[in-house]
Amino acid sequence: MEKKRKVYPEQRRRVAVFDVDGTIFRSSLLIEVVEQLIRDGVFPEESQALYAKQHQKWLDREGDYGAYIDAVVAAFRLHLKGVHYGALAEAAKKVVAAQWKHTYRYPRALIKLLKSRGFYLLAISHSPKTILDKFCPRLGFDKVYGTIYEMGEDEKFTGNVIDEKLAKDKAYIIRRAIDKESLMLTHSIGVGDTEGDIPFLEIVSKPICFNPNSRLYTHAKRKKWKVVVERKDVIYEL
Repeated sequence: MEKKRKVYPEQRRRVAVFDVDGTIFRSSLLIEVVEQLIRDGVFPEESQALYAKQHQKWLDREGDYGAYIDAVVAAFRLHLKGVHYGALAEAAKKVVAAQWKHTYRYPRALIKLLKSRGFYLLAISHSPKTILDKFCPRLGFDKVYGTIYEMGEDEKFTGNVIDEKLAKDKAYIIRRAIDKESLMLTHSIGVGDTEGDIPFLEIVSKPICFNPNSRLYTHAKRKKWKVVVERKDVIYEL
């Protein structure tokens, strides 16, 4: 009589999900790549005028950081049209080479610890995937999701975004990754810094709000989520 083959359940890995800009990287990769494209002469210097006002408001603590980022995104999408992929890739390469160590200590140490414990490391950002693909692997990430911009057959950007939902909905991205990469949400960890990260922090087992803005902080305290702040060389929980 032929023995029945024993079937083992699919092995799934624990996952740790990180926002990137302002959470790991101490600035915004999008901002840095826009500034580099201006220095390279790919974008006109006038590009800065589209976000200069919001930037100054942010520096003066009179405006919202989100408004500043939105203005940078608008400038990027406007001037990206007609730019060859190679120009963006080169700018991204320069930014990462110069700034990839400009990270916060807390998430950097957490990433190293979770990597050693076998977690699948997933990075999600609204920054262009072109630069994320150069930045995140240096820190040990297994998978990166970012905004993908459409190109024509000539490898020049049209200015349009491919799959707006994938670019904006981080919770949707996680659910998609869970299925594609054989992951599990049990014992999962998520780290974010703004209210835009709330949807994905809601679905992980252990949400961590790192250097949160006021809206995320208020939500975190109501939900009793862990809040961590890094200031100069001090890391503490609130």
